[in-house]
Amino acid sequence: MSVAVLDVGKTNVKVVLFDDEGAILGERSRPNAALPPYAQWPYPRLDVEMIWGFLLASLAQLNRLAPIAAISISTHGASGVMVDDNGPCPPPMDYEFDGFGEIDAEYDAIRPPFAETLSPRAPRGLNLGRCVYFYERRYPALFARARALLMYPQYWLWRLTGELASEVTSLACHGDLWRPYEAAPSSLVVSRGWSRLIPPLRQAWDAFPIRPGVAGAAGVSPTTRVHCGAHDSNLSLVPHILSREGAFSVVSTGTWVILMAVGGRAPLDPDWDMLANVDVMGRPTPCARFMGGREFAALAGERPAPIGPDDLAAVVASGAFALPAFSDQGGPFAGRVGRIEGAAPQTPAGRTALATLYVALMSHLLLEKLEAPGDWIVEGGFAKTPAFAATLAALAPQRRLLLAANPAGAAEGAARLAHWGGPQAKAETHLVAPWRVPGLAEYAARWRKLARG
Repeated sequence: MSVAVLDVGKTNVKVVLFDDEGAILGERSRPNAALPPYAQWPYPRLDVEMIWGFLLASLAQLNRLAPIAAISISTHGASGVMVDDNGPCPPPMDYEFDGFGEIDAEYDAIRPPFAETLSPRAPRGLNLGRCVYFYERRYPALFARARALLMYPQYWLWRLTGELASEVTSLACHGDLWRPYEAAPSSLVVSRGWSRLIPPLRQAWDAFPIRPGVAGAAGVSPTTRVHCGAHDSNLSLVPHILSREGAFSVVSTGTWVILMAVGGRAPLDPDWDMLANVDVMGRPTPCARFMGGREFAALAGERPAPIGPDDLAAVVASGAFALPAFSDQGGPFAGRVGRIEGAAPQTPAGRTALATLYVALMSHLLLEKLEAPGDWIVEGGFAKTPAFAATLAALAPQRRLLLAANPAGAAEGAARLAHWGGPQAKAETHLVAPWRVPGLAEYAARWRKLARG
């Protein structure tokens, strides 16, 4: 049985085709970017029509490789779509909007406390409740007309099937909308009367029939079923939840680096942008995050170079430090402006080595703050080359660090939803050998001192 996964990331959107054994049969990919604001809609908007056209075309192409029996959905978090009978109402906001000044103070006065939602106050639109409140205040007529607030995976479920559903991983994704320990909507949702907009809760693996017209447009069988889907970081946990017992930790890498401590018990510090996500089975999972992929790109440039231990050693010996933060979104240092202390590397390999050190140092700092238990498993974009995992392993020589064999962890997790309840292959991982970098421990200690100011 082949499963097609719609994987909507912040930087790219993909459709990935998996076979019964979890092997990738084919993939289509294209950049994903927000539509710019203009007078009527003064905020950047999710380009849902581009994604819809890309999805239909990709399904038609991939179905020729192997008939698609199921479709599953993975999307980035902090996004939802208000819909009426005709579609988005108003157009969905990209969470990088920074124009909340007119409602910020009002919203901060009504948002629930961290102890209730385990959602720290986040910049821009990363607390989805802030976006919903903006819609309510700015567009009251449209807000009153809306039938539902769909989390982003379930918006695509609705486009594909007509089903209005909610799912816990996205509802609980630092949006101020959910109480993780009570498994219920937050006091904000109740007090604002938004409960009417929250569709029935379904499981991520629940399946629904595809709309006949959509099946025809996508060139797939009318018997194709569509699974409810989930938040991408939580889906990256799925292969390991199904394969492991006891506590472990996952370093999910992409535009964001999300550090997840499965079975972790460390206290969460909202000032460090620590939070609890909720996994597909409804269990709160302690997490920390920073925008590591974007910060890496800011440091390494548009064309990162292949690097080895000698490149890291050269940066360490030079005394150059990249100090946080190179994004104003997320992480314990988001309010600071990043800088390089010392002589900035001038070669592509030097810049890439500095960027790798920075992201590995930030990840190690947050893993320690989380008291991240068990094996540390690296998956996602940084798993495609050895540098990040080997550097992180060198920073934590007493820890067993593993590399996911399939870097497409979120897409793989989404594909596994189509087989839920049946036999599942064990997630394959490889032990990471740390790179030998003279002076790294002293460099890391100096970096922490400088980073903390």
